[in-house]
Amino acid sequence: MLKEDDEDCRAAKRGNISAVLSAISSVVSGFLGNWICFKASEMLNVPSQSFPAAGSQQRVAPTGQSRNKVALKPGHSLLDWIRLTKSGRDLTGLRGRLIEVTEEELKKHNTRNDCWTCIRGMVYNVSAYMDFHPGGEEELMRAAGIDSTDLFDQVHRWVNYESMLKECLVGRMAVKPSPALRAQTEKTESAHMNGLSVPPPSRQEPLSSPLPAKDHRPRYDWFQTDGTVNIIVYTKRKIPSAGCAVVDLQGDTLRVEMLLGKMSYLLYWRLSSEVQGRVDVQTAHSVGKVQVCLHKSVKDKWTKVGQPLEHHDTFIQCKDRELSYRECVLVSKSDVTHDTQVLCLQLPPGSNMQVPVGRHVYLKTSLQGTDVVKPYTPVDQSLIPPSQSSAEMGSDLNLMIKIYPDGLLTSHLASLPIGSSLSVGGPEGSFSMRILHDVTHLYMLAAGTGFTPMARLIRLALQDLTSIRFEVEYVLSEPTDSWKGRRGRIDACMLQNFLERPEKARCLVCVCGPTRFTELAVQLVRQLDFSEEEILIFQG
Repeated sequence: MLKEDDEDCRAAKRGNISAVLSAISSVVSGFLGNWICFKASEMLNVPSQSFPAAGSQQRVAPTGQSRNKVALKPGHSLLDWIRLTKSGRDLTGLRGRLIEVTEEELKKHNTRNDCWTCIRGMVYNVSAYMDFHPGGEEELMRAAGIDSTDLFDQVHRWVNYESMLKECLVGRMAVKPSPALRAQTEKTESAHMNGLSVPPPSRQEPLSSPLPAKDHRPRYDWFQTDGTVNIIVYTKRKIPSAGCAVVDLQGDTLRVEMLLGKMSYLLYWRLSSEVQGRVDVQTAHSVGKVQVCLHKSVKDKWTKVGQPLEHHDTFIQCKDRELSYRECVLVSKSDVTHDTQVLCLQLPPGSNMQVPVGRHVYLKTSLQGTDVVKPYTPVDQSLIPPSQSSAEMGSDLNLMIKIYPDGLLTSHLASLPIGSSLSVGGPEGSFSMRILHDVTHLYMLAAGTGFTPMARLIRLALQDLTSIRFEVEYVLSEPTDSWKGRRGRIDACMLQNFLERPEKARCLVCVCGPTRFTELAVQLVRQLDFSEEEILIFQG
């Protein structure tokens, strides 16, 4: 492991696996300003298929498609953009009119000062946003005059563009939907944006999924007792120890989602009768079975679970599934360092969220009338001191967050009082233990709170895989005089000493941390001849 920090670190010495894990847990508070490299070799394995998939949010942007942030001009922060959108200025050039835009018309608006783009069927004039875009004018111009839905999803899927660009809305694309989409649109005509009916998303979730040659789709069954209704999902695969079920009971609707690698299986009903506001979830990991138990309010006989709702019993890729949010309550905040806190969030009584390793959730809150969203990886329960554990505090999610003085969302979170509400979306991400089965050398480069997904991955690997060799190294960028370990910052020479490539080795390099660290780390890894398929970026 390599590590750099603004403060001293209580170094963990090499030893046996249990000693290393104990050290990792005990020094987590010292990790947060540092950057870290873990190496586990002769343990894991890169599958024949590419991971992440091309275009995945977790994949490094291909060469020539930079995701670097640019230095914004003074007066062009997110807050400045919010003020501009509320100033009453006409940002569309249409004086408040909403129009239908043909493909030919969209193509005409492809210049710096006249730039339209389409996201999920809605057309926006983003000319005024050019100088406010964190990725710079060049990146935004890639979307000029085209349907940029796929481009947007590759880089910014979590961003609430409807809120940020609502004053830039030109209208919707004049496309003729298929009969299936038209029927679905009629069912959702109550959805509007600025008085304009929202068209179906460009990648519509199917009403039913075709079965593969061999039926590997999950299936479900149900039974009842006098006081309970029990839904059993057979995933037809082994479930990771962290679980995979996300259950939301809201009033008379029940949503059950299974996150299975890159795939998502959804059950969604309006229930037949009233139930109590809690659910119990039991998972049999080795056989891949999940049981969801509802408690009846009245001991009557049900003839069915309920009325199927949109996308019920569908099995599609996670990236094509719309994010689901639920309102959580902030129940505690604990200081880890001078600028890092652990936020403990309690899910609603009817929700149960099992976040698989490698997945992240989204925090969303409204600031000055605009939704601000950011991904975070939940902290492994073993890293939470017993006095602050969710079992005692009644919290379901623990998120480690670094507070940036100029960060719009993190500054808000730092001042947020206990008892406040936050929307939590997801989980999202397609990391799966399956991708590790052919890997011979697994490397992890992390900075700051980027340590959190690595900690869960290490724990999972040590629990589920045998005959492994685990090594850890710390490097501090600004250590105290008492620090006897490595010093410096990440560079090519340092990484070359750690990222070995024996003949016929199959490697995977995982990276997580602040933007500048991530960009530099990926650049250096590429220079060492690692391919795009061998580099994985964790969100949050």
